[in-house]
Amino acid sequence: MLHIFFTNRTNRYTKISLYYIIFILMFLSVMVLDVSAVPLKPDAYWNFDDGTARDSSTRRLHGKFIGKPAAVKGVSGNALKFVGGQGIKIPDSRGINTRGPFPNRTVGTLFYCDNANQVQKQIIFEAGGITKGLAIYVHRGRVYVGAWNVPNLNWNGAYLFTKIKSRRWYYVALVIRNATNKVESNKIEMWMDGELIGKAKGAYLQAHGQDIGIAHVSQHTKYHDGTGRGRDVDWFEGLIDEIVIYNRALNMANLSRLMDPLNVAPQGKFTTTWGNLKTLYNQQVP
Repeated sequence: MLHIFFTNRTNRYTKISLYYIIFILMFLSVMVLDVSAVPLKPDAYWNFDDGTARDSSTRRLHGKFIGKPAAVKGVSGNALKFVGGQGIKIPDSRGINTRGPFPNRTVGTLFYCDNANQVQKQIIFEAGGITKGLAIYVHRGRVYVGAWNVPNLNWNGAYLFTKIKSRRWYYVALVIRNATNKVESNKIEMWMDGELIGKAKGAYLQAHGQDIGIAHVSQHTKYHDGTGRGRDVDWFEGLIDEIVIYNRALNMANLSRLMDPLNVAPQGKFTTTWGNLKTLYNQQVP
């Protein structure tokens, strides 16, 4: 009996110690993730951690709120919660939209849509207008990435999409890779949660000076069905954790790193990590 008592007591203390170690390791892994998820030198980066629309890149393209989106807990730091009529306007920049051409571009966003099945389109990010530009948006249970450059290049646009569900976190990226002044195959890419969704024909993006919008269309855009005219329309409803822009086409390793927050997200960040560690613990401790 005494042997059983001490054995059980030892196992109990061992389990407590291992749980404590697991918790510390999980905390440290999340801390490392938060500071290293975004590859170096973005050309614009809105992480919303301080509850504002400040750009933490060297360009300082600080946005202005329409309405008062609330700061809430996101996947990596804070996110902004948008309801109808709330958005962000971003100033023009020679390095982002008014100079060009842009043969390489990566736009990534971490988002959570309250109702992905809405008939009304919901813009996450858009830059440019009807003739030249790009957009990431949600429509009828799908998330789309699109880019177009009609003048001179006669490129009416490429649109890639994949299905999503409401009230779930996703990381989506639009990539323009090694594009030229000719429409060629495999120049536009869509990535989601670290995986390549597809490629499409495309060309480089020339200067596209119409306004930049987050969570709404600021000044016209172009959708897969040819619509898109309007100012301050097509409001996004849900959470946006971050938006980042690079004037380079990130490679697979950096795209995976960019989307790292969802590797431990709360569909996700705490639950999956804890579940994996708990499984490991149960395998090691009787």
